[in-house]
Amino acid sequence: MRAYERLLQYVTVHTTSSETSGTHPSFTGEFDLAYQLAEEMRGLGLAQITVDEHCYVYGLLPATPGLEGAVPLGFIAQMDTSGAASGKNVVPVLHKDYDGGEIVLPATGAVLSTEQFPFLARMKGDTIITSDGTTLLGADDKAGIAEILTAVEEIREENLPHGPVWICFTPDEEIGEGVLYFDRERFPARFAYTVDGGLAEEMEYENFNAASARVEVTGQSVHPGSAKNTMRNAQNVAMEFHALLPAAERPEYTEGREGFFHLTGMSGSCSRAELQYIIRDHDRARFEARKALMERAAGFLNARYGGDFVKLTLRDSYYNMLEKILPHRHLIDNACEAIRAAGLTPVNVPIRGGTDGAMLSYRGLPCPNLGTGGFNFHGELEGVSVRQMDKAVCIIKNLVGIYRSFRD
Repeated sequence: MRAYERLLQYVTVHTTSSETSGTHPSFTGEFDLAYQLAEEMRGLGLAQITVDEHCYVYGLLPATPGLEGAVPLGFIAQMDTSGAASGKNVVPVLHKDYDGGEIVLPATGAVLSTEQFPFLARMKGDTIITSDGTTLLGADDKAGIAEILTAVEEIREENLPHGPVWICFTPDEEIGEGVLYFDRERFPARFAYTVDGGLAEEMEYENFNAASARVEVTGQSVHPGSAKNTMRNAQNVAMEFHALLPAAERPEYTEGREGFFHLTGMSGSCSRAELQYIIRDHDRARFEARKALMERAAGFLNARYGGDFVKLTLRDSYYNMLEKILPHRHLIDNACEAIRAAGLTPVNVPIRGGTDGAMLSYRGLPCPNLGTGGFNFHGELEGVSVRQMDKAVCIIKNLVGIYRSFRD
């Protein structure tokens, strides 16, 4: 079975994670896919298959006899899909023999064009899979799951020698909880790759340092008719705080490794106001400087108004995995070799976001990210290339071959 055929099965399972449920997993429907995958893994001859109480799926492709001592390698993908668009009742559509022009989503008439998405021009002659336009597709990251299991199937069918290969499919990655209950004892790989990126030639081993910030402003509300020298409008103070941050360092004005302050929410009245931010930067020193700037802004306003009226709460979320990957440079070099062997030219893409691999890298499992062949994630214009999915399978197989003789 080819990877795209597996994907067509997986996307019909509703697995949208929830930021508000407070449960783990955040949506019980994730178990539906987990049990389906566990059964499929049994049919592929994997061992030590478990679905734990938090919906993590683990399994092992046992080593070829004589290669049990090879470095254990792992591959990870997530089962949930983003809540940014509906993931329920997904209807996948195959656009065969793509002519390089517009792709029209049949249910809505929405259009993907090469003007808006130039990379589509490279996919002429390919089969492109999208939804019908009413939902996202779910290639993020069900394409990664499909590619990992297809690689396993082909390794077994082709009798390719290999060391121990561990597999894990995680819940709730899209809400930042993908490794919250990740069990290292059930996943004893020495190194791993997440398969959760964009085009197949892309590899990712650096990401944002990330923090969240909450600004709570306490005002003093009095009748506006007698407000002079008495009222302190919390909303105005909150706007002053926002104005103290550099306007050019917002997501809509930045790219590549440039960091930003992003206002994600605001609410308020005269007596109380609140702002929520996320802070991002690839460079650790600039990341710390951004947090320090917010602290100075809060201090400045408290001094201006003569009290502790502005409360800033900062919380670090994750850090750039680059510093954990570079001591194991072979993860980058071997991935590049595997990509070249698949007939592609490797491209390093700095992640303008986070990844389970970053958090796992800081927990002792160095874990860069590989591409899946998907694009336009988290929306109704999401798609994936069948040819690129085949390349991603080839890359995984190449890596398994490389690490069978690798010595750490």
